Amino acid sequence: MPSVLVVEDDQFVRSALIRHLTEAGHTVRSVGTALEALREVAQVGFDVVVLDLGLPDLDGAEALKMLRGVTDVPVIIATARDDEAEIVRLLHAGADDYLVKPFSVAHLSARMAAVLRRTRTGEFGGSGESAGDGVLRVGGLVVDPLRRVARLDGVALDLTRREFDLLAFLAGRPGVVVPRRELLAEVWQLSYGDDQTIDVHLSWLRRKLGETAARPRYLHTLRGVGVKLEPPQEEGGPR
Repeated sequence: MPSVLVVEDDQFVRSALIRHLTEAGHTVRSVGTALEALREVAQVGFDVVVLDLGLPDLDGAEALKMLRGVTDVPVIIATARDDEAEIVRLLHAGADDYLVKPFSVAHLSARMAAVLRRTRTGEFGGSGESAGDGVLRVGGLVVDPLRRVARLDGVALDLTRREFDLLAFLAGRPGVVVPRRELLAEVWQLSYGDDQTIDVHLSWLRRKLGETAARPRYLHTLRGVGVKLEPPQEEGGPR
């Protein structure tokens, strides 16, 4: 049974989330401050954290950074802030997903289920070059979905969970243009969503792969179509 930590200082909202999530089959614990959340996460293992931003002791964004220092548990931000720059900043800080208040418990449950599916699956099937051990090789890029390790030219890449999932999915289909809708469905487990989420994670991946959108090596975006991963031309030969 999935366990959830609800970090919410509004007692009414908190009680409603606890009731509905419990009815949905989750084991729920709740706290009202960031410091209590850090203490709970350090002492108890959770499958997912639902984190409000407007906490009385620390801003939720600061709490998120502190949580990421001690755990990689999936964090869904629950926020009344709908500013685009703020949302991007939260994704950069390590949030796995976000919901803008007010939202329905059904919507939250669906996002939680998607996050849990991603973290528990942890790998994607595909047709990338493999040595029979499940390891995907595209040029100098090596991705091991089972061990969740990726290396570029022998150097380990420091990827977040979502960055790894996106890279592994594309590496399993080298040279294939994957539509954005398919990326949302397979990597984010969402039937719909904002393309900005994909763009942000592609930007992070490009930086860690040592490339830019203007001068891509592995990741190529076809405007209005999708994304593909393939070896650099000098490694993969003429295309």
